[in-house]
Amino acid sequence: MIPSLSLNTQAILLLTAPLMVGSSSPVGAVLSPKEYKSLAQKLLQLGRQPASLLEPGGDTLARECSTVVEPSRLHELLSRGFLLSQAVEQWRARSIWVISRADPDYPRRLKARMRTDAPPVLYGCGNLDLLETGGLAIVGPRKTQSSLIEYARNVGQLAAQAGMPVVSGGAKGIDDAAMHGVIGAGGYGCEVLAEDLFGAVIDRDRRSAIMSQQLLLISAYDPNSRFSVGHALQRNKLIYAMADAALVVDSEIGKGGTWAGAIEQIERLHYVPVFVRSTDEPSLGLRELMGQGAYEWPEPKDHHSLSKLFETLSDYASKGSKRVPRSDSLFADPEIAEQHQALDEGSVASGAGVTISPKTEAISNGDGSSTRPENLAVAPADVLFQTICSLLQEAKEEVLLEEEVAKMLDVMPEQALRWLKRLEVDGVLTYDEGGHFRVVSALKH
Repeated sequence: MIPSLSLNTQAILLLTAPLMVGSSSPVGAVLSPKEYKSLAQKLLQLGRQPASLLEPGGDTLARECSTVVEPSRLHELLSRGFLLSQAVEQWRARSIWVISRADPDYPRRLKARMRTDAPPVLYGCGNLDLLETGGLAIVGPRKTQSSLIEYARNVGQLAAQAGMPVVSGGAKGIDDAAMHGVIGAGGYGCEVLAEDLFGAVIDRDRRSAIMSQQLLLISAYDPNSRFSVGHALQRNKLIYAMADAALVVDSEIGKGGTWAGAIEQIERLHYVPVFVRSTDEPSLGLRELMGQGAYEWPEPKDHHSLSKLFETLSDYASKGSKRVPRSDSLFADPEIAEQHQALDEGSVASGAGVTISPKTEAISNGDGSSTRPENLAVAPADVLFQTICSLLQEAKEEVLLEEEVAKMLDVMPEQALRWLKRLEVDGVLTYDEGGHFRVVSALKH
């Protein structure tokens, strides 16, 4: 089912999308990601949203935003309604849908990890449910040895057997092999494309997988867009942000999209743990990635071993380079914490703030029996997180900023941000376009 185009999404498309109906369609002076971010923050300050620019009084609102974007430029972009209708008709003819950050279907993990850098709109085709499933990102070069193509295909098959989706960049070589492996074995995949979504949706192999609900294609770029290095590098961020862990099958050292995406993840972004292939003799690129903080892939031999590895992902820290596993998971990824150390929103405590309580649902052991959480040992990370929640209650504030929380708890701002993101994923906080974490009103006295 193709989701309807919300008024907010229409406005964001008019402001930011080139609306390339044909190969010769002019792009025009659409807002850059940085410009749109500034406009979104200005609208938030005014208590308005993108759709407000299309409503009566929109011209007045545009003048109020003149400090970030010229009103005449906003008017010109918002007047492209006919072009938008043509583009939407073309997209729908190939079952392409569009969602924006203002829509409920937009991936929460992208908002939580990328925050205001999350793409304003996502174009896609396929099973929307796969937007939130996470999985294993498998990346590598387009041109590589046939043995590594087979290796990537085998890892994809193993992921399918473990019921784990694969995330890739949809390129030839390693990406393509991994996706063929998981889809061919009856699993699920998400391809994050940097170009030509319009053509990809009619590719014979992909179309079959899309129709069977096994494959999701997404892109942050116009469905008719062509390849650009900038788009490819930005696409790498989305691949990692959509996954729970990443495996680099091979990489050149110091160059290429695989290297750039992996090193950015290890040194700066820290969305997920990054592993590198450990079979045979590692390339110079893989050796250097390990030296910078990537982990050796333990090469699980069966789906049970792979599932077990994912259950322990929170043991892998992501605090800069030269990382080592930590049992207390202080730097556990918020999305991994949600899946493997699930916590409920709980109830409101006697003072202001919220209390987090462990879930009480039984956990299946896979053999027909089940174990209740109260019979399991409490992870040190959960004990620590409960303590942090109690300390945050003392703040008695509705709006929380990582700098203030870091000062209150005497930790680095990076760590404070991770705890706040985890609270946002658990539904305790919301994150707005202005860069503020807010306590959900229903949980306040």
